[in-house]
Amino acid sequence: MSGHSKWSTIKHGKAISDARRGKLFTKFSKEIIVAARAGGGEVETNFKLRMAVQRAKDANMPADTIDRAIQKGSGKLTEEAQLTEMRYEGYGPGGTAILLEALTDNKNRTASDVRSTFSKGGGNLAEVGSVAWQFEQKAVFVVKCDHNVSEGLAMIAIDAGAADFDMDDSIMEIYSSVEQFDSVQNALNNNHAEITSSGLSMIPLNTVELDLKSAKPTLRLLEQLEDLDDVQRVYSNGDFPQEAIEQYGR
Repeated sequence: MSGHSKWSTIKHGKAISDARRGKLFTKFSKEIIVAARAGGGEVETNFKLRMAVQRAKDANMPADTIDRAIQKGSGKLTEEAQLTEMRYEGYGPGGTAILLEALTDNKNRTASDVRSTFSKGGGNLAEVGSVAWQFEQKAVFVVKCDHNVSEGLAMIAIDAGAADFDMDDSIMEIYSSVEQFDSVQNALNNNHAEITSSGLSMIPLNTVELDLKSAKPTLRLLEQLEDLDDVQRVYSNGDFPQEAIEQYGR
């Protein structure tokens, strides 16, 4: 994939404004509430909650905000609205497969927002099941490291149960099965790896290489979808040229 990169990696190189950080914290709170409501408020015994809390901590979300979300999900504090987990599937410019995960208290509003964003961005919302089969859930660790230590860290992770890794500039993504999450995380922590984020993600089984003409509007569409209040995560199988990545990061 020389000269190209994935949406998940590209986002790590873009600065997060204060306004966007606030929106991220709101999304993380929703995710924590739903996880705690479904499996209880104990992080040690609720894997889904542990993943949600880890994502929030990776983004430097304040501890008291995390605790308040856990209490809401556990019923110790009043939750303003009941949230429902939704998944949306569609295609972007150039035929890129796009998968969205959302939490909403109003399904009609969210569906309308998603459909409108796809349409305005040159894509289209697709039927359920038309895109999801192109992705596989894995544990993903994003590690910041220099090339001279990346191979060593990758081997440590693989010895601990990781299945693969991908290096892009100073960012390495390490992949494992969901079951090996704790083992890989402990190995990386024990070797002082700089983990910038970790959690579960939907990884494309195959990628679609985009030219510059298709890449730029696709990146805009992905960002606009992520900016929707009810959308938690956006996944894509797009493979973007370096020129588009550089322009996106400005």
